[in-house]
Amino acid sequence: MLTRNILCIDLKSFFASCECVERNLDPFKVSLVVANPNQGNGAITLAITPYLKSKGVKSRTRLYEIPRNIKYTIVPPRMSLYVKKSEEVIKIFLDFVASEDIHVYSIDEAFLDVTDYLKMYKLTDEELAKKILETITLKTGLTATCGIGPNMLLAKVAMDTDAKKYKNGITKWTYDDVENKLWKISPLSKMWGIGPRMEANLNRLGIISIGDLAHYDVLKLKNKFGIIGEELWQHANGIDESRISDWKIKPKEKSYSHSQVLFKDYYGDNIKLIIQEMVDVICSRLRKNHKMGSLIGLGISYSKIVHGGFFHNIKLDSPTDDKDLIYKQCLIIFDRYYEELPIRKVSIAISKLSDKDSLQLNIFENYEEIIEKDNYNKAIDEVRNKYGKNSLLTASSLLKDSTIKERNKKIGGHSA
Repeated sequence: MLTRNILCIDLKSFFASCECVERNLDPFKVSLVVANPNQGNGAITLAITPYLKSKGVKSRTRLYEIPRNIKYTIVPPRMSLYVKKSEEVIKIFLDFVASEDIHVYSIDEAFLDVTDYLKMYKLTDEELAKKILETITLKTGLTATCGIGPNMLLAKVAMDTDAKKYKNGITKWTYDDVENKLWKISPLSKMWGIGPRMEANLNRLGIISIGDLAHYDVLKLKNKFGIIGEELWQHANGIDESRISDWKIKPKEKSYSHSQVLFKDYYGDNIKLIIQEMVDVICSRLRKNHKMGSLIGLGISYSKIVHGGFFHNIKLDSPTDDKDLIYKQCLIIFDRYYEELPIRKVSIAISKLSDKDSLQLNIFENYEEIIEKDNYNKAIDEVRNKYGKNSLLTASSLLKDSTIKERNKKIGGHSA
C-alpha cells in the first residue's frame, strides 16, 4: 500500500478566528459568531469561536438554537478577508514545500506531501508539522490543527477526528490504527467522504460503523453504488492510492457539460429535480451528436453565504447516453458528498467520449429494451426539434421548483 508522509492542515474556526485577529481578540476567550445579521434569528452561523464550541454550541447552527444564557457578538461574513488570510497561509506552506506537493482542499484546509523534505530539514513529520503550525500562528495569528498519515485519507480522518484531542493540535495515524481507530468511527458521517444521505443509505444496509463498512461484501456495495461503493469499502480499510499530483488540474479533454446558477436556495429534496432536468439536456446533446460517455461528473456549489461545495466523478464500465443511468450516478455522488447546505449552482459533465456506432452490451442488459428506449428517445428529440424544446416535457416540469421551461425559452424553446 501507498506509504507517504502526508500532512492535512486545517485552520481552526477559520472565519471566526480571522474576525478575532482583525479585532485583536482571542478566539479561545470570546463569544463571536459569523452570520448574516440581516437574516434575523434564523440566520445560519457560518463559524463560531472555539470558546463558543467549548460551551456546546455547534459550528453550523441557527442563531435561535444558541442557548439564550450565552451572550455573543454577531459579525457579518467578509469573504475578501478570508481569501486574503488563506493566501497568507498558503505562502507559508510554500516556504516549506514546493507547490506540486501542496493540494489546497478548501479555503481553510490543505494537504502537504512532506515525504521528500524530511531528510533535508532533518526533522520527523511530526516535528515539521509542529514547525509549520507554529509559523502560521506567529505570522497570521491563526491556529491550525494537523493530521499525519501514510496517505491522504488517513491524514484527513486523523485530523478530523483526533487532532483536537492533543494540546499541540497534531496527531499521527499509521496503517496499524485502521482497526483500533478508523473502524471505531460512528456515526458514519464523521468519516471524510460520507455525507448524511450516504450515511442513511448505508444504515439501511445495517452498516453503522466504519468497521461494519470494512467488513461488508465489497461486491454488494459496488452493485448498489457503483465504483463509489468499492471506494467506500477501500477507504473503510484505510486504502487510498491517490497522490497530491492526482488533484492537480489537467488539460481538459472534450466533454459535454451543463451548469446552472439557481435563482433561489435549493436543498437535498428539490435539487434532484434540477439534476434530472440537466441530465436530460446533456443526454439530448449526446444523442444529437451520436456520442456516449463513460465518466460522469457532478458539481454542487453552495450559497455564497455558506461557501464551498464539491465536484466528483464516477467512471462507468462502458460508455452510455442513457439518461436514467447517468441520473442514477449523479444521485450516488450527491448522496455521498452533500452536506445539507443551501445550493446555488449545479454542474454536470460527461467525458471519456466515444462514437455511438455500435451497442456494447453485457450479460445483464436486454438488447430489445435498449433498442426500444433508444427509439423512444429519438422520437422525443424529433418532436422537440420540430416544435420547440418546451413542446414535450415531463410532468415534473410543472412543479414550482422546475427551471426547464424558463431555460428553454432563453435558448429558443417554444410551446407547440
